[in-house]
Amino acid sequence: MSSMDSRKPVYTEKTECQDCFKCVRKCPVKAIEIEEGRASIASDLCIFCGHCVDVCSTKAKKIRDDLDQAKELLKRKSHVYVSLSPSYVGEFAGLDPACLIAALKKLGFSGVSETALGAQQVSARVAEHLRQGDSKLTISSACPAAVDFVQKYLPEQADSVTPIFSPLLSHCRLLRKIYGEDIGIIFIGPCAAKKREADRHPDLLDVALTFQDLHRWFAEESIALDTMIPRGGDVFLPEAAGEGALYPVEGGMNETIRLLGDFTDVRFMTLAGVYCINRALTGLKIDELDTRVFVEILACQGSCVHGPCTSKQRPYLLDELEVYNRANVPTGRIERNVLVEIEGLHREAPLPVQHHTEEQISKALQQVGAYRAEDELNCGGCGYDTCRTLASALLTGRAEPSMCLSHLRKLAQKKANALLRCIPMSVVIVGADMKVIECNENFIRMFDAESLFVNQIQPGLEGACLEKLVPFSDLFHPVLLTGQDLHRDSLHINNKIYNITIFTIETNQVVGGVILDVTDTEMHREQIAQRAKQVIRKNLETVQEIAFRLGENMADTEILLRSLAYGFSSKDIRLMDEAEDGSNVV
Repeated sequence: MSSMDSRKPVYTEKTECQDCFKCVRKCPVKAIEIEEGRASIASDLCIFCGHCVDVCSTKAKKIRDDLDQAKELLKRKSHVYVSLSPSYVGEFAGLDPACLIAALKKLGFSGVSETALGAQQVSARVAEHLRQGDSKLTISSACPAAVDFVQKYLPEQADSVTPIFSPLLSHCRLLRKIYGEDIGIIFIGPCAAKKREADRHPDLLDVALTFQDLHRWFAEESIALDTMIPRGGDVFLPEAAGEGALYPVEGGMNETIRLLGDFTDVRFMTLAGVYCINRALTGLKIDELDTRVFVEILACQGSCVHGPCTSKQRPYLLDELEVYNRANVPTGRIERNVLVEIEGLHREAPLPVQHHTEEQISKALQQVGAYRAEDELNCGGCGYDTCRTLASALLTGRAEPSMCLSHLRKLAQKKANALLRCIPMSVVIVGADMKVIECNENFIRMFDAESLFVNQIQPGLEGACLEKLVPFSDLFHPVLLTGQDLHRDSLHINNKIYNITIFTIETNQVVGGVILDVTDTEMHREQIAQRAKQVIRKNLETVQEIAFRLGENMADTEILLRSLAYGFSSKDIRLMDEAEDGSNVV
């Protein structure tokens, strides 16, 4: 992972990615790039909803850790305030808010304020917008991830989004008006997209932390919430929130707006989840609406109280009820004044539309073995809804052919079939029930020529009972039971000689057998051995005869020499010695 990746609000720890493509399947905008089987986040496509972090089983998807920046801010600024998401009531269910405030102050914060105060400012401004305007379609701007989705992927609806800050940025502006522009502000909540807001608006928001970051911070400082003893000043600043506390639940924003006026001519609707937003707004023509509609859009199903950075320790319904039970919602009609300027919504440019020709799509489909329309299974195993969307991703370099599981399976099957067909030995694969899973034609020819006819009906004799095909099926049982491979050289059965190797493919489930009929080879080998024995025996006989003849000749020679030696007298021998040294020469 590069340092550049780790500075993105959401990123992938590539060394932990297990190429399961689950993030591709679950990402609502397919903002995932696959390279060498590893998934990384395409920031230009991402809306930073954090859903991939939620679903990643190996925890390779991560939300940027800004805890050190928060600690540094506390050292650098004399006054730092917390903007606390109203969904804290679900994350810290049953905890007295004063205990949480006391714990946050112990970390060094000057005070804690509810982001819900900013939500109330947003509702008041939206209410003004609805009263003053007559637009058929108005879309909320409260959820930054949902707004990014509309602006990037549904640009035809982007103008319907209210140009109003999110509750968080509105709250930051409110806090700076009250406590001064030089204060530090740290948001704590369940949302990954808030880190994106901090990057875009460093003049308003210094750092965005998640609830998970806060739990870790408490642990590092050995702060136990259940032991905190609050003091009289441990209250929300500048005041406790009212109806804005409903924002973390689906439809909560709509309920707050209804309290601010008579909107009988407006139909209030809630769309939670990017898929839901996409289905509801794609292709919508505003002039088709027969009434004014205000749509509260939320990127997360279950809204903020069930966001990607929450502990999710209990059913969502209980957390939602906790929000309603603890929210101090006024009864009857209320009035709210907009205290700060909160217009100036960030605008994301729409993504360029990728256009591919039919020829390009066709060539890309061929990379995954789809040559005909019926080859396009649209199974979704790769993470894309259709084979054609995968083809588009292949053409843009965001996907790899190996993502198509069906193609890989067929490719593996073709390779296996080619090996089975071409290997000179007989091969059979058997299941735990001792029935054939697959075999090659050499196996069929070796053990039952009539089965060739059956093989044409059921290729590979699939399902045939092994015991009826081979006379040594009992050798497969111990391999299935123990997982230990078995090898037999020169196994004699019914005037045949076999060389057999049985090996485990899947322990206790599947085994394979490679069989070689070595009858002719062994017979030829025995004939050669017999001939060699005859030659050796004849050679030994010849050697023995030669040795015997040599022995007789040596004995005769020795007798002759001894006779000659003893035939000379001693005097003759002395005269011969003197003649040699010349002592008696006259």
